[in-house]
Amino acid sequence: MTNVREVLTADELDAVTAKSDLRAAWLLLSNGLIVAGAFALAALWPNPLTILLAMLLLGARQLGFGILMHEAGHRLLFRSRAVNDWVGKWLIAPPTFGNVAAYMRGHLEHHRLAGTSEDPDLANYRDYPIPRSRLRRKLWRDISGQTGWRTVKRIGQGLSNVHQLDGETRAALLRGLGFNVLLLALLAGLGYGWLYLLWIVAFICVNPLVSRIRQVGEHGAVPDLYDADPRRNTRTIAPGWLARLFICPHQVSYHLEHHLLPSVPIYRLRALHRLLQEKGFYAEVHFPRGYLPLLRDVTVPG
Repeated sequence: MTNVREVLTADELDAVTAKSDLRAAWLLLSNGLIVAGAFALAALWPNPLTILLAMLLLGARQLGFGILMHEAGHRLLFRSRAVNDWVGKWLIAPPTFGNVAAYMRGHLEHHRLAGTSEDPDLANYRDYPIPRSRLRRKLWRDISGQTGWRTVKRIGQGLSNVHQLDGETRAALLRGLGFNVLLLALLAGLGYGWLYLLWIVAFICVNPLVSRIRQVGEHGAVPDLYDADPRRNTRTIAPGWLARLFICPHQVSYHLEHHLLPSVPIYRLRALHRLLQEKGFYAEVHFPRGYLPLLRDVTVPG
């Protein structure tokens, strides 16, 4: 049986799909507070270690904004659709130049076609498991900024030709530009304008790294990428607190649960995971205990 709705009682289903404005607001606030804390750490105790730590935190929280954009796109954060859409468009997507509507067009296709050769995201994980040397090259491209620089160039090209873009894309880019200008102005006004460089370096070098690890963890080297059963084509990872801080914020590692029941808000995915475990739904499913075991699972010698 793969239909989770047939496994859960009506009360259990209501509980795991219930939206909470308070929890949604806390996700957004906590993401922002960690960004502020990272900047404060580097500003108050500037040295190579704190600067590196700040950039790692910033890159992870940039991913955090992307994850919250995903939730806003599914309209799972707030009870009010209008509030959900406004927060997604004006507060969550701009820090990373995100476009909620464009992202969701592709993402909904991923949900519809996962487990088939038509999955639009397939190129990101189809080749796994891969030789460890190849994974090292991929991670080096991320850490060295090669991957992120391509993203920055695309943003720059879009801004330089902004009047030629469709209205939706133009508005998203301008909101992103507005956020980044305001962030720079705020930091400069506090006397720490140089901290904005950490935000940019994190966007170029750290965010692509953690985003790749997260994505490979979700679908790379799963039991059967072309099986319709999400338990075969999607993975959940049981992370420790360090991984939750630096790689998989906001319970995003519970990706199998998201595919099984996309109507569950991200702040209830862990509860759904435990509930399904108790019911024996995962009797033959392997959950890596963190991302180091995962990287071993998705690679082969070579």
